[in-house]
Amino acid sequence: MDMSFSPEDQAFRAEVRQFLRDRLPARLSEKVRLHQELTKDEIEEWHGVLNEKGWLAGNWPVEFGGAGWTAIQRHIFEEESALAHAPRILPFGIAMLGPVLQKFGSKEQQEHYLPRILNGQDWWCQGYSEPGAGSDLASLKTTAVRDGDHYIVNGQKTWTTLGQHANWIFCLVRTNSTVKAQEGISFLLIDMTAPGITVRPIVLLEGTPEVNEVFFDDVRVPVANLVGEENKGWTYAKYLLTHERTNIAGVGFATAGLAALKRIARAQVANGRPLIENPLFAARLAEVEIDLMAMSTTNLRMLAQAAAGQVPGAESSMLKLKGTQIRQAINDLTRRAVGPWALAFPSEALEGANDDAPPGPAEAAGATRAYLNNRKLSIYGGSNEIQRGIIAKSLLGL
Repeated sequence: MDMSFSPEDQAFRAEVRQFLRDRLPARLSEKVRLHQELTKDEIEEWHGVLNEKGWLAGNWPVEFGGAGWTAIQRHIFEEESALAHAPRILPFGIAMLGPVLQKFGSKEQQEHYLPRILNGQDWWCQGYSEPGAGSDLASLKTTAVRDGDHYIVNGQKTWTTLGQHANWIFCLVRTNSTVKAQEGISFLLIDMTAPGITVRPIVLLEGTPEVNEVFFDDVRVPVANLVGEENKGWTYAKYLLTHERTNIAGVGFATAGLAALKRIARAQVANGRPLIENPLFAARLAEVEIDLMAMSTTNLRMLAQAAAGQVPGAESSMLKLKGTQIRQAINDLTRRAVGPWALAFPSEALEGANDDAPPGPAEAAGATRAYLNNRKLSIYGGSNEIQRGIIAKSLLGL
């Protein structure tokens, strides 16, 4: 993006670029570039490299082991990492639970869990959505009944991303059913290895078991694992969601996706000319790029406010809404750019003799996989329809 940065920020960008050239394994960046699924070990490997550098938690204050970056530095790191095709930093411990514990957790919880997030001892997943409580999250039914110094948890969570790898889950549970829905929810930290927990995979449209169902049957959870106060979990949940929705905007991923789309459109030929010279395609490409430039500016403004101590509110819904639309538009144009090679299930005629390699350009199979997988962007983290309602009510007063 063509923006003005201070000499200090430009120097930081140069440092990030050099670090990525020196420390990002080529085998990982190639898998990310081609939208191939990373293994648990590969994700943890990159987390370890960043943690060794002190850059895993750029959004955390230094006193909690973070990098203490400014909003601009975080933007630069995200953008450069995406352009270098670095694996994304998993948000569940770093971007979601970490800020909640830092603001609402006890000193004991902070001292125990935060270092374990950084050093990779704990892999967290998110226990929010349920079969009957997705966008209407406050209607959740999973219960936690106090029994001495434990809660007994029963219920079900769904769409639990990478829950098959996690050893801990942060959960919203109902601890009081006699009050308004939002007032009877608590925030619990639950050991995924505890007796009574069952994880079942959900295979997504592009064929990967990225998300899961998680069942709780009389799971005993120490009361010490309650974050903040009982029945105040909705406040903590909203705080977490504002960080999640800002993160979902994915300016860096969109920037990298747009750059890749331009490369593909220059290489692909339609009617004897590069696709990028096709007036209709070029117009659609320009529209997406203008939207991305506007969103990037808005994202910087929101991050600067957060760095100044302001908690992002409905503005994060704006970023989530527009950011997911832009990323899906880029995925769609990329899929169109590779033409017939983007078929999700190519025929034998297209596959050719080598059954182990996908047909066509190297980007083709990944373009389809990204398009199908990222249909979820406008749903998770609160559907875009819900975000429009939040914007209408909170910002427009409707």
